[in-house]
Amino acid sequence: MSKLEIPDVNNRIPSISIVIPTYNSAKTLGMCLESIKDQEYQGEVEIIIADAGSTDSTPEIAGRYTDKIYPNPLKTGEAGKAVGVKHAKNDIIALIDSDNILPSKDWLLRMTEPFNYQEIAGTEPLYYTYREKDGYITRYCAMLGMNDPLCLFLGNYDRMCMITDKWTEVPVVVEDKGNYLQIELNEKKLPTIGANGFLARRDALLGCSIGDYLFDIDIVYELITMKKNRFAKVKVGIVHLFSGDVFTFVKKQRRRIKDYAYYKELKLRKYPWGSLGKIKMMKFVVYTLTVVPLVFQVLMGYWRKQDRAWWFHVPACWVTLVVYGWGSLRNIIQTEQEDRYMWGQ
Repeated sequence: MSKLEIPDVNNRIPSISIVIPTYNSAKTLGMCLESIKDQEYQGEVEIIIADAGSTDSTPEIAGRYTDKIYPNPLKTGEAGKAVGVKHAKNDIIALIDSDNILPSKDWLLRMTEPFNYQEIAGTEPLYYTYREKDGYITRYCAMLGMNDPLCLFLGNYDRMCMITDKWTEVPVVVEDKGNYLQIELNEKKLPTIGANGFLARRDALLGCSIGDYLFDIDIVYELITMKKNRFAKVKVGIVHLFSGDVFTFVKKQRRRIKDYAYYKELKLRKYPWGSLGKIKMMKFVVYTLTVVPLVFQVLMGYWRKQDRAWWFHVPACWVTLVVYGWGSLRNIIQTEQEDRYMWGQ
């Protein structure tokens, strides 16, 4: 690994605005904010919380670390990001979720280093951090390199996967810069980039058409259409806690399929997901129905990392197939937003 270079914007260390949307996030928010507080970063760092009306101790926890807490009446995480970005004042905006933990004290320094080069519009971690102490779904997602197993079959994931030993299967131009990979993206097909630790230049981000919602991949897509197509995959991880069990997994998958159809019908989504391959989708269906290929994938992953959490891959694929299949049929009849009432981590 090459020597770490201190980021420099106009001959000074760039300031950072960390935007965190919350909604009943008390289980994870304290760990998230403590990991930010522990950063050994010499530049200015502000923390902005966009809260969707939490009824637990989220506001009290947030208040221990920042006084920049703003209401998010639309409740979704995407709406919270839009609220936070509009209040951000620093050079770099970091989109951190309330269930993220920065795994090292030099994380912000490592993530901002690529901004030394003006052509870099944004940065994102290359890995999800694996920790033995985490729950089985968190460990599974960290090893898989994604939170949705369908992405494994579509090939559009964006973190290192222990099954394929790749960080994506989308064709991208990559140049290894030592501490990070400089990548050049094509707007026609993108990895699922933009969430869980995505940093971008404020001036570039505010050049996008951010309305009431900020959808992760749509913002990256819009940046690319504006010729800001170079990003950095930094060789660090980020913890993404999955707080819950298989029933929570079902709920999150249901929310994903319902919300996408709902916002697409409102013409708020920009990236053309319809370009994803039908053959790869059919592969997912066949693999899941026959099960044996899924077991082979489990064994491939287990060969690289011995953890019984790999066996969640089979029910995760079945849940995804059933929820997405049923959700797609329902969306033909009527699209609706997932109910956020009493939602929580």
